[in-house]
Amino acid sequence: MASEVTIRGAGIFGLTLAWTMLDRGARVTVVDPAGPGAGASGGVVGALAPHVPEAWDAVKALQFDSLIGAEAFWAEVSRAGGGDPGYARTGRLQPLGDDAAVARARARAAGAARHWQGRAAWRVVVAPSGWGPVSPTGLVVHDTLAARIDPARAVAALVAAIRARGGTVAAAAPDRGAVVWATGAAGLADLSAALGREVGRAVKGQAAALAHAAPGAPQVFAGGLHVVPHADGTTAIGSTTERDFDDPGSTDAGLDDVIARARAAVPALAAAPVLRRWAGLRPRARTRRPVLGAWPGRPGHFVANGGFKIGFGVAPGVAGLMADLVLEGRDAIPGALRLEAALR
Repeated sequence: MASEVTIRGAGIFGLTLAWTMLDRGARVTVVDPAGPGAGASGGVVGALAPHVPEAWDAVKALQFDSLIGAEAFWAEVSRAGGGDPGYARTGRLQPLGDDAAVARARARAAGAARHWQGRAAWRVVVAPSGWGPVSPTGLVVHDTLAARIDPARAVAALVAAIRARGGTVAAAAPDRGAVVWATGAAGLADLSAALGREVGRAVKGQAAALAHAAPGAPQVFAGGLHVVPHADGTTAIGSTTERDFDDPGSTDAGLDDVIARARAAVPALAAAPVLRRWAGLRPRARTRRPVLGAWPGRPGHFVANGGFKIGFGVAPGVAGLMADLVLEGRDAIPGALRLEAALR
């Protein structure tokens, strides 16, 4: 058990771990030479969206608990540091392409009723006019669990809260106490090299922010794309998933295609100007799930990585599991999220 912790990496996992551990009374230093949110956590999309409510397992339960608790979590972060993370639980619309998709969606409503504990709903409804996706059947899934967050503002709010609570966020500092490696895509490469097998890899994503104001509207998930209206009058869209790439920070025709598809899916965006184009590397574990636990062969060192596309959504739950392990010696990490699972 530890009372002092050094967290390597100031992305969403590292900062949420720091905040949670401070709340439990630990002394915490977050170290990142590139600065907070320099990697995947500095993106623009910010979709906190659940997986479908079927084939329920411990990972989906963790995600559900994190999404349900997100409003209280981010409200406390805001109170502590004064920052606004741009959080709102606005729900999500998904178009249904044919009768088979409608039938599947209606069947999943039963799973939501069972597993979402009456705290959120999954319904098949008539596609709304105005804001919303084109739907060949005229029907959409409306789930009330999904939420949005502004990634950059959320990172800044966490940094402010950590410092207000007495924690340190720095570009450099020595290791003190237990060390948690939350170093994103580069960290997965380092871990793979140290263990002699691939734990995960960097996957490039490209996204964009458009000048379209719909701050209270639900997000849309259509054709594999997230379309997320934010409180600042922008709507974010993304993203690509690129395992092979030359320049991790460049945007190209792949993003042009994303923008065109999003405009076709959501006609309200047809004339919206592009304000920002973003590209970066996201940490994808072999399991496509976060990898958590002790670093094999390195006593006192731990790993919290692999957020990939769900990092902001599961971060509070991940932080709770890691705080249990590092601060209290209680290992309640589900098997599918254990580092060992990514090594099989």
